[in-house]
Amino acid sequence: MLTSFCLIAAFVAMVTSQTLKLIYYYFKEGRVNFDHLTEAAGMPSSHASIVSALSTAVGILTGWNSPTFAATFILSAIVMYDAAGVRQAAGKQAQVLNQMLDDINATGHIQNGRLTELLGHSPVEVFAGALLGITTTTLMYWMFFKWPVF
Repeated sequence: MLTSFCLIAAFVAMVTSQTLKLIYYYFKEGRVNFDHLTEAAGMPSSHASIVSALSTAVGILTGWNSPTFAATFILSAIVMYDAAGVRQAAGKQAQVLNQMLDDINATGHIQNGRLTELLGHSPVEVFAGALLGITTTTLMYWMFFKWPVF
């Protein structure tokens, strides 16, 4: 039961996040782009929603003081830090390298493909994803078990 609820909550949070990403970018770009369903970046962060949903589910089921919740919380913090920090910096490096490639290509020297620039998340995207994961899991628990969480 514990494993099932935790996995289902994380999966629902991920699907919800990716679906909201498709809707968000439809309004932002004015067109449907199904690539947003599978991309690793954007608003909201599916990375943050998955790990926060998992941590929330574990906290609800095992207790907020349990070692299992502590472990999932630390894992969540690392994943969200990486999503907003390390991968965001890698995306900025890709932008610089792509500009260098554009400059080289304009002179006719080297022709290479462009690097993926949107690798990480902004802190707002991570916060929105985390909030989505926590909310999704709390609502699912309330709907299925009809017991107040807090």
